[in-house]
Amino acid sequence: MDISIWFFISSGLFLGWSLGANNAVGLFGTAVSSKMIKFKVAAIIGGIFTLLGSVISGAGTTNTLTNLGGINAIAGSFTVALSVGISITWMNKAQLPVSASQAVVGAIIGWNIFTGSPTDFASLTKILMSWVASPIVAGIFGYLIFKLIKNTVLKWKLHMLTLDNYTRIGLIIGGALASYSMGANDIANVMGMFASASPFVDIQLTENFTITGIEQLFFLGGTAIAFGIITYGHNVMKTVGNDLYKISPITGFAVVFAEFFVLTLFTSQGLERFLLEQGLPSIPLVPLSATQSFIGAVIGVGLAKDPQSINFKVFGKISVGWVIAPLTAGILSFVLLFFVQNVFEQKIINQVPHQITKSVVAKLEADGVDTSPILDMVGIRFNNKKVFRNELMDRKEFQNQDLFLIFNYAIVDSFKVDSAVINEKIDFEKFNEDEISELKKLHGKAFSHKIDFEKYISENLSEWFVNGDRLHDKILKEKIQLIEEIFRVNQEEVNKKKSNKTLNKIKG
Repeated sequence: MDISIWFFISSGLFLGWSLGANNAVGLFGTAVSSKMIKFKVAAIIGGIFTLLGSVISGAGTTNTLTNLGGINAIAGSFTVALSVGISITWMNKAQLPVSASQAVVGAIIGWNIFTGSPTDFASLTKILMSWVASPIVAGIFGYLIFKLIKNTVLKWKLHMLTLDNYTRIGLIIGGALASYSMGANDIANVMGMFASASPFVDIQLTENFTITGIEQLFFLGGTAIAFGIITYGHNVMKTVGNDLYKISPITGFAVVFAEFFVLTLFTSQGLERFLLEQGLPSIPLVPLSATQSFIGAVIGVGLAKDPQSINFKVFGKISVGWVIAPLTAGILSFVLLFFVQNVFEQKIINQVPHQITKSVVAKLEADGVDTSPILDMVGIRFNNKKVFRNELMDRKEFQNQDLFLIFNYAIVDSFKVDSAVINEKIDFEKFNEDEISELKKLHGKAFSHKIDFEKYISENLSEWFVNGDRLHDKILKEKIQLIEEIFRVNQEEVNKKKSNKTLNKIKG
C-alpha cells in the first residue's frame, strides 16, 4: 500500500484520539472522580471494550453517516476528519466535553457545500432528532435508575464497605458496557467519512473468514479512540465530574448505566431487528453524542436526588460548545478543502458521471418530483457535480430533497451480472439457494443506472420483491446492496485494461 494512504488516514486516527479523550468522561469519569477506580484501570478497560464495540458492532450507524455525505476521495476524507479533530481538540483544551457527532455532521455538510453535493435531509433529520432525544432519554433513564436504587439497595442498610464493593463492581461493569456501546456508535464519527473511500482491500484468512476493508478501518479507528482514552481522557473528566454535579459512587453507577442504555438503543442492529420482528417501530441507528447522553444522565440523576445541587451555569457553558462545534467544524472543513484542492492540488472528490434518462424521469415522477423543467436534459452526461447542479438550478429552484433524489437516481454506476463472480464472491450464508439460482438467470445482463438494476431485479426475480413487511424489506435492501457491490463495474480497472490493450497494439 502506498505510504501516502497512511498520511491521509492519520487525520482519522487523530480524530479518534481526540474523540476518545473527549468521551472518556462518559465511560469512567464518575468512577474515577469518585475515587472508586484508578484512572489507569478504567482507561485500560474502557480502551479494550471500545475497540471491541468498534469492530463488532460499528456498521449500523456508519451507514447513516455515509448517506448524509458519501465522501469518495481519500484526500477529502482526510480534510474533513482533520477539521473535526482540530475542533474537538480545541474544545478539549478549553476543558469542554464537546459533541463529536455534531462536529462531524457540520464538517460533512461543509464538504457537501464545497463540492456541490446535495445533503440528504432525511438522514440529517434523523440525526438532529437523535441529538434532541438522546439527552432527554438518558435523563429519564438516569432519574428512574437512581429512584430504583434509592428505593431498593439503599434501604437494605448494607455495611458501608459492602456497599462500596458492590458499587465498584457495578461501575466497572457499567463502564465496560458503556465503552462497548460508545465504540459501536462513535466509530461512525471517526471513520464514517472514510467508508466510501476506504483504501483497504478485503483480506481472506481462511475459506470462511474474511477481514473486510471496512473492518480494518474500524479496527484502526477503535484503536485510536482507545489510545485517546488512555493518554488524555483524565483532563476532560474534571469539568463534568466535579463542576456540573458532585458525583458520588451511587450516582455514578446510575449515570453510566443510563448512558449505556441510550447508546445501545441507537446503535444495536440486533435490537432494531427484534423490534421489526415484533411489528414495533424501530429506533434509527444514528451516531450520537456520547457526551450529550452522559450529561443528560447526570442531570436526570441530579433531579432525582437533589435538583438544587445541579450547576446549570456549567451546563449552559457546555451547551454553548455543542452549538459552536458544528459551526466551527463546518467552516474549517470548507476552508481546508479549498486549500487542499487549490494549494496542495489534491483530489478531494472523485467526480461521478450523472445522466438523466427516461427511467430516471419515471422514478422521479413516482416520487412526486416535478420533472418538466429537466426533460431537455435527458441523454446529456455531466461529469462534474457542480456543473450538473447549476444546470438543474438554472431550470428550477429545486428543494434540497428533490435535488438529492435527482442526484441519487441519475448517477451512472455500471453493473454487469456474471455467474462466475456469484460462485466466487457471494456469501452463501446470507443468500438461499433459490435467490442465488435466480441471480444466475441474469448472467450477462448489464445496467448503467442503479435504479435500473434494482427495478429489473424486483420485477423479474420472484425471490426479490418488496412485500410491505418492514423486516423482510430491510433484509432485502441489505441483500441488494451486497449484490450491487459484487457486480459493480470498476471503471478504473476497465480504463486500465483499455490502456493496456492500446499499448499492446502500438507495440505490436
